Amino acid sequence: MTTAHDRRWRRRTPDEAVLTGGTTLKRSLGRIDLTAMGVGTIVGAGIFVITGVAAAEKAGPAIVLSFLLAGLVCVLVALCYSELAAMVPVSGSAYTYTYATLGEGPAFLVGWNLLLEFVIAGSAVAIGWSGTTVSALDSLFGITLPQAITAAPAEGGVVNLPAVLIIAALVAVLVGEVTLTAKITKALVGVTIGVLVLVVAVGAPHIDPGNWVPFAPFGWSGVVGGAAIAFFAFLGFDVVAASAEEARDPKKDIPFAIIGTVLIATLLYALVSAVLTGVAPFAALNNSAPIATAFGALHIGWIGNVIVVASIIALTKGVLLIIYAQVRLAFAMCRDGLLPKRLAATGEHATPVRLTLVLGVCCAAIAGLVPIDIVVELVNIGALSAFAVVCAGVLMLRRLEPERDRPFRTPLVPLVPILALIGCALMALTLDGLTWVRFAVWVAIGVAVYLGYSRRNSVLATTMRGPAKI
Repeated sequence: MTTAHDRRWRRRTPDEAVLTGGTTLKRSLGRIDLTAMGVGTIVGAGIFVITGVAAAEKAGPAIVLSFLLAGLVCVLVALCYSELAAMVPVSGSAYTYTYATLGEGPAFLVGWNLLLEFVIAGSAVAIGWSGTTVSALDSLFGITLPQAITAAPAEGGVVNLPAVLIIAALVAVLVGEVTLTAKITKALVGVTIGVLVLVVAVGAPHIDPGNWVPFAPFGWSGVVGGAAIAFFAFLGFDVVAASAEEARDPKKDIPFAIIGTVLIATLLYALVSAVLTGVAPFAALNNSAPIATAFGALHIGWIGNVIVVASIIALTKGVLLIIYAQVRLAFAMCRDGLLPKRLAATGEHATPVRLTLVLGVCCAAIAGLVPIDIVVELVNIGALSAFAVVCAGVLMLRRLEPERDRPFRTPLVPLVPILALIGCALMALTLDGLTWVRFAVWVAIGVAVYLGYSRRNSVLATTMRGPAKI
């Protein structure tokens, strides 16, 4: 039971988080499903979208080291995630964990920032899908779409229509049963892994070592800055955590899938980024379709065309899973009363139809109207803030409830959480000042929403006033 101190603090214990009451989701995902969803989000979304931007603007060929650094920090964060995910196996990811460790106010802000992360991430990958598809239509079929319908207003267009359309199509898939999403994902993960292996195998013989000189043109600060951008590529393990309420055996399978996802992704990213920066000068990769750019310049025939088409398939999967994760996060917040409960209503397939439609519209609007460089940095600052709070939560819960059963224990506490916190802070400090301003505005809006609506309408507040109505 929650103590009087917890009530004043508005902290919901892990036991209460599991016994959520109200609308729940169906537990139908196994270990392979969860790992495929994590790998499917990470391996495909980031590498096909932000490799070029991070290399050209931050790290140069040393983007390989940036991916390794980002991967190392993510492994540390994933170990912290795994401890809390095994203890609190319900939807909501870092938001739910923070509710069980630091209390309702911090939990709302973490959820608010994760919504920024997921909505913007879905938009970013959709923009990458658009860039790759437009490039493929031009190179494969000689169809050149006008800039007016393929670029944001700030880039000289009117709307990025392909990005809007792919989001609309995938929202239609997500309103169906979750097992359909899992089946589609497992099929597309195979395609994604295959194309990345093909990228390495085909591109390696065409590497020009001269493209790696200088290897780190922007110095160590560039490597760290590149890691901050590359962090976007590792958001898939958060998708695994967001799936906890639909996992059949979450206490065992969620930690396995989270850690396995990060390790697989780090290896593949390091290899692919090394090949891309060896095949083409890093400055030429500064766009939303770096693989298409690099291999299009090689003129290597049908293999290059296969890679481009498979890239489109992989990006499709990335958009699908990111929208899936953002809906599960918002579902948890609505069910807790921190956002309007009516939005958490599920349809005939036990999926949150209203939330899927609302968040899909938000994603489509951002993807259609905002340039990718702004989008990527906003994703990362939202993610880094949430990850830091999760690591702090592990330390806090170890102090508050040291005897609590932990199906998975983060090793070397407090060293691992502290190192993860330091890594998140270092990468966050490299982000552009304007990104911090945008983030501060978003947080200020979140504080206003919490104080004006969520604090008095939450399920926990209702319980404190009298009998819960959930």
